[in-house]
Amino acid sequence: MLRTLDVLLETRNVTAAGRLLGMTQSAVSRQLVQLRDQLRDPLLIREGQRYILTERAVSLRAPLKAMLVDMAALMEGPLFDPAECTRRFAISGSDYIADNMLPDVMALLSRQAPGVRVMFHMWESGHYRLLADEGVDLVPTIADALPENLHGRALGEDRPVCAMRAGHPLADQALSLHAYAAADHLDIGGGGDKISFIDHHLAQAGLARQVRLSVPFYSTALRLLATNDLLLTIPEHVAVVFARQAPIVWKALPIDAHIYRYWLLWHARSQHDPAHQWFRNLVHSVLFRSIHGVTQFRRD
Repeated sequence: MLRTLDVLLETRNVTAAGRLLGMTQSAVSRQLVQLRDQLRDPLLIREGQRYILTERAVSLRAPLKAMLVDMAALMEGPLFDPAECTRRFAISGSDYIADNMLPDVMALLSRQAPGVRVMFHMWESGHYRLLADEGVDLVPTIADALPENLHGRALGEDRPVCAMRAGHPLADQALSLHAYAAADHLDIGGGGDKISFIDHHLAQAGLARQVRLSVPFYSTALRLLATNDLLLTIPEHVAVVFARQAPIVWKALPIDAHIYRYWLLWHARSQHDPAHQWFRNLVHSVLFRSIHGVTQFRRD
């Protein structure tokens, strides 16, 4: 109705106001009646073939236009300029993400938004409350389906493999289910649930893995794997990266294929925030292009 009032005061004509507003003349007339009632002033007074403005109507013109400008800005939200942004964003992920892709995120931020600050937290599988209640903005992780109130962009798919040092006793032979179960295993506890399906499959066959050591970090696991006779079940694209850094080999698992689906996730509360939209697009672009990520691995 304020927009209708502004146009009426500008045109001083009900028919012309209706054309500008995309409304019928009768609809504009009804709103004029309501405006007159609420403002306790006739606003427009017919004089012959034209309307003239009352003193109250004249006094309303300037503050009304200012109010409409403010309302438009409120509805549209502030314009976002990365170069002026000083916001802090939080990412939760594995140390693999932190070691291999976070440096590229920060390099891009330093060029586009030098005032932006980033906090990185370790991610644990299924702790989506971090996105809902604890201020985390983005989580790159594995998920079979998007949980309620979360949005995401797919990054790609991968499969688990069994990695070991090149001198491991099993390195030069096919990997059987019993040999896999009987060997000493290394687990990575941080970053997400990647192995529960394996333990479930082994239990159905009356077997269980012998987990000798569990560590929270991929970087630690690589050093241990390279110098000990341990098996480590990891995504194949991670095994490829490991093999560039140490004498590591990997084999297909002796169970039915399992697919890892990778996502960049965020909460619905941030879906329409311009700053968050810009930040998640920047992070996604880095993860998507990274030679350490699942996307480029599957494209090769």
